[in-house]
Amino acid sequence: MSSRQINPNNWIDLYSDYLFNYTISRVSDRVIAQDLVQDTFLAGLKSMKNFKGEATERTWLISILKRKIIDHYRKINSNKGKAEVRINYKESESEGDWLEERVADPFDKTAEDTLQNQELGDAIQNCLGKLPAKQANVFKMKTILGHETETICNELNITASNLWVIIHRARTAMADCLKENWF
Repeated sequence: MSSRQINPNNWIDLYSDYLFNYTISRVSDRVIAQDLVQDTFLAGLKSMKNFKGEATERTWLISILKRKIIDHYRKINSNKGKAEVRINYKESESEGDWLEERVADPFDKTAEDTLQNQELGDAIQNCLGKLPAKQANVFKMKTILGHETETICNELNITASNLWVIIHRARTAMADCLKENWF
């Protein structure tokens, strides 16, 4: 197959369901999955000239989609922990709406807050104990201890994409467990 034989007019009919099912099993969110498939088609259109014909169109689109999924998780994880500063000015007013004004003061803790934090910590430890060993280990290293992706991959001898799959599964399982046992 050469680049002249690529037919983007048929991509939606031929591949959208397959790409969507592939994506939804990895991101567990319909809207995000739809966006990633759409981004894949757009990237495919932009890089049609790079298609060498060494694989089928579907395989080529899947390889683009895999990169989109990895980028999605990288973006999510790179944004965690960063402060968000937002000012929303309305045209008729000169006042700003600062996000910081709505953030609770971390030093204004009550005994109830401390008890809730202890209960949450216990629930997290309980849920961690229910995860498969590798998932629990990766989750602790990345989420709790804050190790870099490269460090974890080198220590556990796994690829970055494998790490993100393990992290996603661990986070999903932790969220389900916490919903069931803590909320």
